[in-house]
Amino acid sequence: MISPEGSTVTFRRVPTEVRPRAILNFARKIEREVSKGRAFDCLITGDAELRRLNREFRGKDEPTDVLSFPVGGVCFSLPGNHARQAKAGPTTLGDVAISLARARTQARDFGHATEQEIRVLMLHGLLHLLGMDHETDRGQMARAEKRWRARLGLPNGLIERVRP
Repeated sequence: MISPEGSTVTFRRVPTEVRPRAILNFARKIEREVSKGRAFDCLITGDAELRRLNREFRGKDEPTDVLSFPVGGVCFSLPGNHARQAKAGPTTLGDVAISLARARTQARDFGHATEQEIRVLMLHGLLHLLGMDHETDRGQMARAEKRWRARLGLPNGLIERVRP
């Protein structure tokens, strides 16, 4: 559930190499700057949960690094991870789920910290919550992501990594 203070971040297990407060501060920053005050919830969990969510909601039986669920979909922040219809106001966008295992691997592969990769994934997920879709929008999301990464001091994003 969105807190009165804004976006939330929930860790299933808090990793030693990540500062939860720094990740929450980043979530609140992109809430203010990228989504213009519209809050979101972010779950940072493992591959098994991302795989289950990907299978259940996208029909893809494989783990992934980040998933986005607009308002009306899944809400992760309730105890026990019970799915529910979001009872959200017009300032709530939805939920983002991030695989910590994928974030660690991708951070190592691309030469930056896990915390930085979580930020890249969170931004990507938020852009999806804002209605962007890099698979269909002829580069609109890629351009927006690149612009925001530059402003936020983030390394290359997901879209750029898969393009030649």
